[in-house]
Amino acid sequence: MPGHRLSPSTIAVASGRPERTPGSPLNAPITLASALVPGGASEYGRHGNPAWTAFEQALGDLEGGTALAFGSGMAAATAVFDLVPAKAAVVAPDHAYSGTLAQLHERARRGQIELRLVDVTDTRAVVDASDDAALVWLESPTNPLLDVADIEHVAQAAARSGTAVAVDNTFATPLRQRPLDLGADFVVHSASKMIAGHSDVVLGAVVTNSPRAHRAIEARRSTLGAVPGAMECWLAVRGLRTLHVRLDRAEANARELAKRLQGTRLVERVRYPGFGAVVSFEVAGGSRGRPEGDRDQRDHHLRDEPRWGRVHVGAASPARGRARGGPGEPHPAVGRHRGRRGPLARHRPLPARLLSEARPAERVSPPRAWPRGR
Repeated sequence: MPGHRLSPSTIAVASGRPERTPGSPLNAPITLASALVPGGASEYGRHGNPAWTAFEQALGDLEGGTALAFGSGMAAATAVFDLVPAKAAVVAPDHAYSGTLAQLHERARRGQIELRLVDVTDTRAVVDASDDAALVWLESPTNPLLDVADIEHVAQAAARSGTAVAVDNTFATPLRQRPLDLGADFVVHSASKMIAGHSDVVLGAVVTNSPRAHRAIEARRSTLGAVPGAMECWLAVRGLRTLHVRLDRAEANARELAKRLQGTRLVERVRYPGFGAVVSFEVAGGSRGRPEGDRDQRDHHLRDEPRWGRVHVGAASPARGRARGGPGEPHPAVGRHRGRRGPLARHRPLPARLLSEARPAERVSPPRAWPRGR
C-alpha cells in the first residue's frame, strides 16, 4: 500500500507475484525454455528466465537491494571473488564455511590474491587488515562457530579506505539482518538452506544496491555460466513464502536447545549468538568424549547431517575450526542487526578498487599474520 512500509513477513509472502490480471496464476509459473522470443529482457536461457525473476524480486525486496540468482551459493561467492583484481588483498574470517575458505586458499596459492585471515570478532584487526584491501568478506554469524561481526563499523571503515564489503547472510537471513542497510556492498546467500528450506534445492544469490555492481555480477553469471535452474528458483520462491514462520519456530527451538545444552554435563561449551536457527556446542572431552553406549533412547530424533535450514532437526559432528568465546549469550552487535539503516545504506558508490587494478600492497606472512587482539 502506498505510504505504508510492509513488514518483512508480508514482503516474503507478497513479493515476486505475477501481475494481477483476471485468470492469471497467483504464482509465477515454471518456464522450461532455453530459447525465448526475441525482443524481451532475454532471448537465451543463460542470460535470463522468467522463473528467475520472481525469486530475485522477492529476495531483493527482503534484503533492500537487487538480487541475482546463481546455480549455488559457491557460484554466487565465486562471482564476487572474480571481481577482485589480480594480486589484490582479500580479508576473510579465519574460520568460515569450508567451501569459501578452500576457494580463497586456492586463489592465494595460485598467486591470484593475497589472503588475510582475521578473527571477525576483533573489529580493530578486521579494519587494520582491510585498509589497503580490495574486498572484505564477512560471515556473520560465522559457520560453524557462530561468531558475530560488527558489520556497520567495518563497512564505515572500509568506505573510508575504498574497500568493498561482502557479507554471507545465509545464517542470519534478511529477516534478522540486512547488511546493505549496515553499509555492505554485496550480500551473498546459499539459498539452499533457510531461504528454500526443504532440502530439495541447490541455489545461491548475490544482492547489491549498486547498479554498477549489479551489472558486473550479472556479467560474470552469464560469462561463467553459473546460472540457476527454473525449477530450483520456483522451489526457492515456494520456500521463501514461509521463511518467517519457519525461522521463528526454528529460532525458538534453537534458544531452548542452547538453554538445555548449557545445563548438561555432557556439553563443555555452547555457542549461540541470541538469534538464528543454528546452535554450536563442544562435547565434554572432545569428539570422543561420550561413550558409544551412553546414548539416550531419544537420540534417533537427531540426524547426523552437515546441513541445516530445513524442516527437521540435524546435527553435524565435529565442528571444524577453533572455538573461541563464551556460552550462548546475545552478541552486543545483535541489536544493530534488525533492519536499522546505517549511514552508508543505499547510496554508497561501489569502491573503484574492486573493479580496477588494485594499488600495490605490502605482503604479509600467510595465513594468520594479523593480530588476534586477545
